[in-house]
Amino acid sequence: MEVSTRRRGVPVHGEVDPERLWLTADQPRTGRRPRHSRAEITAEAVALADAEGLAAVTMRAVAARLGVGTMSLYTYVPDKDTLLELMIDQAGGDLALPPVTGDWRADLHALARAQRTLMHRHPWLPAAYPLRRTIGPGTLAALEHALAALAPTGLPGAARLEVFALLTGFVASHVGYEVAQREALERSTRSAADLGAAQLRYLTAMAASGRYPQLAATLAEPPAPADPEATFERLLGRLINGLSP
Repeated sequence: MEVSTRRRGVPVHGEVDPERLWLTADQPRTGRRPRHSRAEITAEAVALADAEGLAAVTMRAVAARLGVGTMSLYTYVPDKDTLLELMIDQAGGDLALPPVTGDWRADLHALARAQRTLMHRHPWLPAAYPLRRTIGPGTLAALEHALAALAPTGLPGAARLEVFALLTGFVASHVGYEVAQREALERSTRSAADLGAAQLRYLTAMAASGRYPQLAATLAEPPAPADPEATFERLLGRLINGLSP
């Protein structure tokens, strides 16, 4: 049995029933006339997470944004685990899926770029993705797209599912790093250029000690472009090239 735990404000749970969540009517679990919809409630929760981070999303905070009592919110959404499932799926439904061209490498590149854009729009998503198994309509649309994009590889369906998971995991990890770096710089009193120069001086000094010959050789090479877009494309290319069937 999975035990609920928390990391970075993200509830971890394995008991959300997808059949009850996605196939039941969008109405309160009591007989009262509905004042809100699940989509409305979820949109408020997503907006709160976008503005203040995932840890700020509580049933009380979302209820306050809607102007209702906390207990009334539970008639639509039974717990925070379920709310997070709805949030991930609603945000995932905003993914701008590119057309499938038949060139699976190009299609994976385009999908990963779209995922990166989405995760920067909702910077809480990278932390939420690894801890959930969301399979709502928004998520399934991206999954269907990836399966179609990978069809020319001839890989069996299970392998294509694994490739999609690898791709999404890479993008989530990379965007999570980008978001963390941005937030760290916002809190720092030093500029990114200043911090980068200090790091380079340190590494150069360590390389000069003779204890790290591979590092010294690497530092002697022309540096890779520091542009975030170029870095993402370079790393993504290495990942996709390694996926060749």
